[in-house]
Amino acid sequence: MGIYHFIAIGGIGMSGLAKYLLQEGHTVTGSDIIDSKYVKRLRELGAQVYIGHSAKNVPENASVVVSSAIREDNPELIEAQNKGLKIYHRSDLLKELAKIAQKDGKIFIGFSGTHGKTTTSGMCSYVLDKAGLNPSFVDGGIVPELNTNAQFKDGKFFIAELDESDGTIIKYSPDILVINNLEEDHVDFYKNGLSDLVKTFKKEISKSKKVIVNNDNTGIQSLKGDFITFGLNNADYVAENIIQEKSGTKFTIRYKGDVLVDINIQLSGIHNVYNTLAVIASLNEAGVSLAKIKDYFYSFTGMGRRFQKVCELNGIEVFDDYAHHPTEIKATLDAAASKYGKDNIVAVFQPHRYTRLKGLWNEFKDSFNEAGRVIVTDVYAASEDPIEGISGDIFSSDLNGSEYLSGSIGDVARKLLPTLHSGNVVIGLGAGTITSLGKELEKQI
Repeated sequence: MGIYHFIAIGGIGMSGLAKYLLQEGHTVTGSDIIDSKYVKRLRELGAQVYIGHSAKNVPENASVVVSSAIREDNPELIEAQNKGLKIYHRSDLLKELAKIAQKDGKIFIGFSGTHGKTTTSGMCSYVLDKAGLNPSFVDGGIVPELNTNAQFKDGKFFIAELDESDGTIIKYSPDILVINNLEEDHVDFYKNGLSDLVKTFKKEISKSKKVIVNNDNTGIQSLKGDFITFGLNNADYVAENIIQEKSGTKFTIRYKGDVLVDINIQLSGIHNVYNTLAVIASLNEAGVSLAKIKDYFYSFTGMGRRFQKVCELNGIEVFDDYAHHPTEIKATLDAAASKYGKDNIVAVFQPHRYTRLKGLWNEFKDSFNEAGRVIVTDVYAASEDPIEGISGDIFSSDLNGSEYLSGSIGDVARKLLPTLHSGNVVIGLGAGTITSLGKELEKQI
């Protein structure tokens, strides 16, 4: 067993890897700039976590784990370099864990793409776990019913979310690679937009044994290969007879023309039909009995921060959603409007990264059509420096009919609450501090 030290251990991706190692029996330490629920859970599992970064936090003989967000001047990274310690990028550690799982006979299913990879990896992990198949997994979000984003078990599956944001996806060699969709994003890394992203996925496809793709997605159509396809029309796995109700969504899946399974899910929106198709296709290709798992799709309520209800205040329902790309925002608002009615929807949008807001400015402007009211907050920088002419205030001015609320999310909540009324459905949208909107609104009651 080894010793692993995580710099910024409280992030959703880093904490998942740390949990996995703890369950394998390794010693885990780490640091972060703030305490959080993720840090608390890691301590409960046996990790030693420091608040604040300091060279003295780094244990002797540890392997040090970093993410792309860690800067070269981080004192713990410098200390690790001075000591000659092994330094893993988080993607390298996930690659090693996947390789070990494959050597142990596990089937590695990796979920990827611009959108949906957290939901699909979490849904897959959930249904396998509930069916008693004991999967190991490292997902990009908390599976509410399992209360974790990672686990190590003795079943024959290893499930992982494969992140494309920094190009590190090319490190993995899954037995089954699922590509949900490809769209322009992460413009700070992919300077030439979608064409660079497609080039990266072409490399990853060459390393994967079996590839399953969304045949309806335009970006994926730029790829060439011997793919297994899913979609709503011409595909190997097709969803048909789709019925969307307030209680959820029902549909039938055909495989190469023949009825494969009838599915009932609690989740709303066509994007969740695609997500379910992706999971069904991957598990069917992996040889899992659909009869054994199909009933567990309905009890899956979605991932943490994916249209997750966080509170209700005097008839005002408040949801938290991680959507920070125009397509994700549109999908969330479409699903919400179909369930609650457009006029009741109050979208509170915190732009995530100046580079993303600048690069996808017009696409963001077109993503709020299904909200009755739109609030724009200040940009969550995510360690980026500001860009002149790019701000929440300026974007709101360009987004006709929207309102700009400045300051912290606490300030936003204080200004917003008096303007709300019973029947409103408030949805916080973004990957930053907007997640605390529900708690901040509760404080105002």
